[in-house]
Amino acid sequence: MRSWSRKKQKQSSSRSGAEAERRVRRFYRLRGYRILGANVRAGGNELDIILRRGRRLVVCEVKARSGPGYGDPWEAVGAEKARRLRRAAESWLARNPELQELEVACEVVAVRGRRIERALLG
Repeated sequence: MRSWSRKKQKQSSSRSGAEAERRVRRFYRLRGYRILGANVRAGGNELDIILRRGRRLVVCEVKARSGPGYGDPWEAVGAEKARRLRRAAESWLARNPELQELEVACEVVAVRGRRIERALLG
């Protein structure tokens, strides 16, 4: 019984994560960004969303939380996760040399209910 509960919770969180990523893609598209990739594997890790607007390339890590009892989305991206995200972005850029001259930014996007918040990965 317990494993069924975990499986159901995992399916629910992956479904809410996919919905959050869909909302974030729309959020950026409305601001003039073009989506270059979603859920892309690079450097042994996954890049949630890769976008471009003009000379700016943005690699996004999307974090969604359904309520305050699940912690803050910003807390889910620590130093190790940030390092992996940067390494994956570098690997993806190596496979796309035509984009290497762009300004590259890594952002964490938090989805909390109806709100979407962005922050540069420091």
